[in-house]
Amino acid sequence: MKFIEMFAGIGGFRLGLENQGHKCVWANEWLKNPRGIYEYNFKEVPNEKDIRNISARDVPDAELIVGGFPCATFSVAGKRTGFSLEDTRGTLCFEMFRIANEKRIPYILFENVKGLLNHDSGRTFAVILSALDEMGYDSQWELLDSQYFGVAQHRERIFLIANLRGEPKPKVFPIGQTGTKNDGTDTTEVSQWRRTHFRDYKGGGVPTLTANMGTGGHNVPFIKATITPDRANKRQNGRRFKEDGEPSFTLGAQDRHGVLIDDGIKTKIRKLTPLECERLQGLPDNFTKYRLENGAVVENSDSERYERCGRTVTIPVIEAIGKKLGKEWYA
Repeated sequence: MKFIEMFAGIGGFRLGLENQGHKCVWANEWLKNPRGIYEYNFKEVPNEKDIRNISARDVPDAELIVGGFPCATFSVAGKRTGFSLEDTRGTLCFEMFRIANEKRIPYILFENVKGLLNHDSGRTFAVILSALDEMGYDSQWELLDSQYFGVAQHRERIFLIANLRGEPKPKVFPIGQTGTKNDGTDTTEVSQWRRTHFRDYKGGGVPTLTANMGTGGHNVPFIKATITPDRANKRQNGRRFKEDGEPSFTLGAQDRHGVLIDDGIKTKIRKLTPLECERLQGLPDNFTKYRLENGAVVENSDSERYERCGRTVTIPVIEAIGKKLGKEWYA
């Protein structure tokens, strides 16, 4: 399928879908640095307009429009302002839908945080479904966790596919989460640092990589941290270590994660590296390392790489959707 990528970032949707034979014909990203990373990897420059200023005439014909619109207004890690006049990031999804409607693009695919489902007691998600319905789109959706798609990261995200009535309905969901979470060979332990204290994390996996990761000192990711390294098996102040074979916590916007290394002589703690964060998202190694800027290759800072990893989609999840999209249909 030919598709358009909105809120493209570093091109996560493109990478996953093109790995399954689909073709990106146009992309939009208004932030400079991710646009440069996109250009370095795909050899194409995304359109840089604010989506609110993009008309249907700017966009080529396509069968699918995809995007992960800004999620901060729905995330439990943010203020959850939703559709707000003060913070309009939550309304940008309607700009994506507007373009799809004006172009009569047959299919829409978007991703967002789990919190979108229960924001404002479910009314926010109901508004989105109603808007799509009024434009003539039927919707199907599923909450998917990255740790079941071959990466060691607990990352729950809602994926929705909408199709124009009269077009075949993609038989994508339920997609099934049957992958193994970890092969058991990783012997590091995982905990989560939350601003000023260790967090007793209840879920499985590596902490979720989040959008604000790398934008401030307390946001830098760690996978395993300890208050007293010489007492690594003790729980203190709510600290929670992951057991061998468990996936890491979700890498989050305001959390720090680190790796505890015990070589039998000395216990050490370190941050996750940008390369490890890329692998937790299923990205190719060093995908976020460089960007193009005025034709020159620029090496990105670690903080920039952390943030880009936190803001992108998990590639194996997109590949799983892309594998079924366009190949199986309901009548």
